[in-house]
Amino acid sequence: QVQLVESGGGLVQAGDSLRLSCAASARTFRSYAMGWFRQAPGKEREFVAAISWSAGSTYYADSVKGRFTISRDNAKNTVYLQMNSLKPEDTAVYYCAASQSFGPIASMRVERYVYWGQGTQVTVSS
Repeated sequence: QVQLVESGGGLVQAGDSLRLSCAASARTFRSYAMGWFRQAPGKEREFVAAISWSAGSTYYADSVKGRFTISRDNAKNTVYLQMNSLKPEDTAVYYCAASQSFGPIASMRVERYVYWGQGTQVTVSS
Protein backbone atom coordinates (compact mmCIF):
# COMPACT_ATOMS: atom_id res chain seq x y z
CA GLN A 1 0.00 0.00 0.00
CA VAL A 2 1.28 3.44 -0.95
CA GLN A 3 -0.23 6.60 0.47
CA LEU A 4 0.28 9.77 -1.55
CA VAL A 5 -0.22 13.29 -0.24
CA GLU A 6 -0.11 16.29 -2.55
CA SER A 7 0.67 19.84 -1.48
CA GLY A 8 1.58 23.17 -3.00
CA GLY A 9 -1.61 24.14 -4.77
CA GLY A 10 -3.13 27.58 -4.52
CA LEU A 11 -4.52 30.65 -6.25
CA VAL A 12 -2.14 32.43 -8.62
CA GLN A 13 -2.30 34.84 -11.53
CA ALA A 14 -1.66 33.96 -15.16
CA GLY A 15 2.07 33.83 -15.82
CA ASP A 16 2.96 32.85 -12.27
CA SER A 17 4.64 29.64 -11.13
CA LEU A 18 3.79 26.94 -8.61
CA ARG A 19 5.54 23.79 -7.47
CA LEU A 20 3.45 20.84 -6.43
CA SER A 21 4.85 18.13 -4.21
CA CYS A 22 3.64 14.60 -3.64
CA ALA A 23 4.99 12.71 -0.65
CA ALA A 24 4.76 8.93 -0.64
CA SER A 25 4.55 6.78 2.46
CA ALA A 26 6.21 3.64 1.21
CA ARG A 27 9.86 2.71 1.15
CA THR A 28 9.04 1.01 -2.16
CA PHE A 29 8.47 4.43 -3.73
CA ARG A 30 11.43 4.00 -6.04
CA SER A 31 9.82 0.90 -7.54
CA TYR A 32 6.92 2.94 -8.93
CA ALA A 33 6.72 5.21 -11.92
CA MET A 34 4.89 8.37 -10.96
CA GLY A 35 2.45 10.58 -12.77
CA TRP A 36 0.53 13.80 -12.40
CA PHE A 37 -3.01 14.15 -13.65
CA ARG A 38 -5.53 16.95 -13.40
CA GLN A 39 -9.28 17.28 -13.47
CA ALA A 40 -11.21 20.44 -14.16
CA PRO A 41 -14.92 20.79 -13.22
CA GLY A 42 -17.11 18.88 -15.63
CA LYS A 43 -14.16 17.31 -17.41
CA GLU A 44 -12.45 13.94 -17.34
CA ARG A 45 -9.20 13.41 -15.52
CA GLU A 46 -6.33 14.05 -17.92
CA PHE A 47 -2.68 13.16 -18.04
CA VAL A 48 -0.16 15.90 -17.31
CA ALA A 49 3.26 14.29 -16.85
CA ALA A 50 5.00 11.07 -15.86
CA ILE A 51 8.46 10.07 -14.69
CA SER A 52 10.19 6.70 -14.64
CA TRP A 53 11.44 4.88 -11.59
CA SER A 54 14.97 6.27 -11.83
CA ALA A 55 13.90 9.67 -13.22
CA GLY A 56 15.71 8.83 -16.43
CA SER A 57 12.67 9.33 -18.64
CA THR A 58 9.70 11.68 -18.63
CA TYR A 59 6.56 12.26 -20.66
CA TYR A 60 4.37 15.33 -20.90
CA ALA A 61 1.01 16.25 -22.30
CA ASP A 62 1.33 18.57 -25.27
CA SER A 63 -0.61 21.24 -23.40
CA VAL A 64 2.08 21.58 -20.71
CA LYS A 65 5.25 20.70 -22.63
CA GLY A 66 7.86 23.40 -22.18
CA ARG A 67 6.06 24.92 -19.17
CA PHE A 68 5.85 22.06 -16.64
CA THR A 69 8.66 19.89 -15.33
CA ILE A 70 8.25 16.65 -13.40
CA SER A 71 11.02 15.42 -11.13
CA ARG A 72 11.49 13.05 -8.24
CA ASP A 73 13.74 12.57 -5.25
CA ASN A 74 13.75 8.90 -4.30
CA ALA A 75 15.70 9.63 -1.11
CA LYS A 76 12.79 11.81 0.05
CA ASN A 77 10.02 9.65 -1.42
CA THR A 78 8.72 12.72 -3.22
CA VAL A 79 7.72 13.66 -6.73
CA TYR A 80 7.40 17.26 -7.88
CA LEU A 81 5.64 19.19 -10.60
CA GLN A 82 7.14 22.58 -11.35
CA MET A 83 4.57 24.65 -13.22
CA ASN A 84 5.68 27.83 -14.96
CA SER A 85 3.84 30.32 -17.16
CA LEU A 86 0.53 29.19 -15.75
CA LYS A 87 -2.62 29.82 -17.75
CA PRO A 88 -6.27 30.00 -16.66
CA GLU A 89 -6.86 26.73 -18.52
CA ASP A 90 -4.44 25.02 -16.11
CA THR A 91 -7.04 25.47 -13.36
CA ALA A 92 -7.91 22.04 -11.98
CA VAL A 93 -7.45 19.64 -9.12
CA TYR A 94 -4.04 18.05 -9.54
CA TYR A 95 -3.45 14.44 -8.52
CA CYS A 96 -0.30 12.42 -8.23
CA ALA A 97 -0.41 8.69 -8.83
CA ALA A 98 1.84 5.64 -8.73
CA SER A 99 2.12 3.00 -11.41
CA GLN A 100 4.11 -0.13 -12.07
CA SER A 101 3.93 0.61 -15.79
CA PHE A 102 5.85 3.20 -17.72
CA GLY A 103 5.82 4.01 -21.39
CA PRO A 104 4.52 6.54 -23.91
CA ILE A 105 1.04 4.97 -23.94
CA ALA A 106 0.77 3.32 -20.53
CA SER A 107 1.81 6.42 -18.62
CA MET A 108 -1.06 8.43 -20.07
CA ARG A 109 -3.76 5.97 -19.00
CA VAL A 110 -5.60 6.56 -15.73
CA GLU A 111 -6.27 2.84 -15.32
CA ARG A 112 -2.56 2.03 -15.24
CA TYR A 113 -2.13 3.83 -11.92
CA VAL A 114 -2.79 1.86 -8.77
CA TYR A 115 -2.43 4.49 -6.06
CA TRP A 116 -3.75 8.04 -6.04
CA GLY A 117 -3.46 11.05 -3.80
CA GLN A 118 -6.39 13.16 -2.67
CA GLY A 119 -5.57 16.05 -4.98
CA THR A 120 -4.61 19.68 -4.57
CA GLN A 121 -6.46 22.62 -6.12
CA VAL A 122 -4.68 24.92 -8.54
CA THR A 123 -6.55 28.03 -9.62
CA VAL A 124 -5.10 30.44 -12.17
CA SER A 125 -6.82 33.79 -12.55
CA SER A 126 -6.60 35.85 -15.72
